[in-house]
Amino acid sequence: MSDEIKLNPNRVASFLNKKPEDFTKKDIMHFVEKNDIKMVNFRYIGGDGKLKLLNFVINDRKYLDKILTCGERVDGSSLFSYIDPSSSDLYVVPRYKTAFVNPFTEIPTLDILCSYYDKHGEALGIGPANILKKAHKTLQEKTGMQLEALGELEYYVSSELDKIYTITPQKGYHESHPFAKWEMVRIEAMKAISEMGGRIKYGHSEVGNIVSGDWEYVQHEIEFLPVNVEDAADQLVIAKWAIREIAYKYGLEISFAPKIIVGHAGSGMHIHARLVKDGKNMMVDEKGSLNDTAKKMIGGWLEMAPSITAFGNMVPTSFLRLVPHQEAPTNICWGDSNRSVLVRVPLGWKGVSNMIFDANPQEPKNNDVDPMSNQTVELRSADGSANSHLLLAAMTTAALRGLENPDSLKIAEKLYVRGDVGKLQKELNLPQLPSSCFDAGEQLLKARDLYEKHEIFPPAIIEGVAKTLQSFNDKDLSEKLFGDGDALMNVVKKYLHCG
Repeated sequence: MSDEIKLNPNRVASFLNKKPEDFTKKDIMHFVEKNDIKMVNFRYIGGDGKLKLLNFVINDRKYLDKILTCGERVDGSSLFSYIDPSSSDLYVVPRYKTAFVNPFTEIPTLDILCSYYDKHGEALGIGPANILKKAHKTLQEKTGMQLEALGELEYYVSSELDKIYTITPQKGYHESHPFAKWEMVRIEAMKAISEMGGRIKYGHSEVGNIVSGDWEYVQHEIEFLPVNVEDAADQLVIAKWAIREIAYKYGLEISFAPKIIVGHAGSGMHIHARLVKDGKNMMVDEKGSLNDTAKKMIGGWLEMAPSITAFGNMVPTSFLRLVPHQEAPTNICWGDSNRSVLVRVPLGWKGVSNMIFDANPQEPKNNDVDPMSNQTVELRSADGSANSHLLLAAMTTAALRGLENPDSLKIAEKLYVRGDVGKLQKELNLPQLPSSCFDAGEQLLKARDLYEKHEIFPPAIIEGVAKTLQSFNDKDLSEKLFGDGDALMNVVKKYLHCG
């Protein structure tokens, strides 16, 4: 077994002794036959960003071969609001590299993610995964670099109040059980996600502890490792499904909503990214400092930040989280190790490769790990309401814009800040993120030329997303509901299960 496959929790990869990107139809059929698989599930991303499902019983080998080769028809008008019902038949075709054994079914089942194709056999232009694929392909063709990304997935678990080891409000960060509740749900979810192909970095309890009457809400986070941006989006969608599935088994409720209770910590979905070529991080110089390539990408993100919120903050409660003094950004700026900015440069391993030997004096000094490759930059505005594929497509498009725009370095230089942005806001006079879904939709329409360039985002998506966002009619919502606790709670409850 190759070193890349050893310890891999994905049963399909382990059995085949192959990396998932090398799976073939023959491999999938071989796995099904040798592992007594009885059913196959096709899963695909709907217009709402959630996983959809089609079940198949394996009637015989010939039928298995057919569905793996041809895919199946689905009704696109029920999956997307931007399709004419008179021509809405679509194909869903499996992507073999995404195959995994479903950990939740009693009947042995293999699940595979699919891509959409239209009646001509062409990739569906409005398919979220296809848009991301096109954005990434364009970036690679124009720059020679790939984009890798990872998501930080924050969520709340709600349950009846536990009076043993009571939680302390806003003091849950990295607590361990029994002071942090429902650790076992997070660990079980991490195990399932990794078995389904998710590349997890770590999991932990987050700061958000809320007590409200007879209920408590405990915040957790699962963070992933950098992977191809297309795979990163798939992993986030699968992870949300897995976490909800496991919690449901225990009679618990999960929410990825940006706000659970106003005044308490919200849940974000921070996205880290890096540009890579031939396996090398292209955003750091030989000393480990951010180079101009990184700053150009940051400049693209900052320039397009107002419109990116249209894909990353898709419910009115998103803008109850994006308020001052909540470690959530409102100003368009960036900085090093600064959690009050929109784009953060996390602490890297620059010049600190000696730590392992100080902590472990017995360790021979022949460590060949390159700590510089770990460096990423982080967009902190998005939350769990995001359509993961469209958000990452927008970020990829903005990265390309940054690399192509001769003014990107000037934008990055102008919007770099040090210190607490909240305290410096008036002095710095920084541009602001939208304050509502309505405003985000408006910003998207203003920036549509940047998204439609290279034919990455179809006009129907731009117009459809903007129309949906503006239909919330939430302009100045915070001001309208200020002081009205019942009205605020009704809004929060309405979007509790977004994303």
